[in-house]
Amino acid sequence: MLHEPSIDKLAANIGSKYALCVVVAKRARQLIDNAQNQGLTDIPGGEKPLTVAAREIYDGKVIATKF
Repeated sequence: MLHEPSIDKLAANIGSKYALCVVVAKRARQLIDNAQNQGLTDIPGGEKPLTVAAREIYDGKVIATKF
């Protein structure tokens, strides 16, 4: 379970909780696919992909744009 940063703080960065869910899921899938392409079973660092994706959004490394 993701405790920090909170869902409300993350949603403020994206705009809505629905958009946050979509962006976090897509980024987590990218992290998983990238690790698998490198022949790894887990992402480096041993953290869960959703946790890494949420932290990247909070830190501003991932930005959601409209299509």
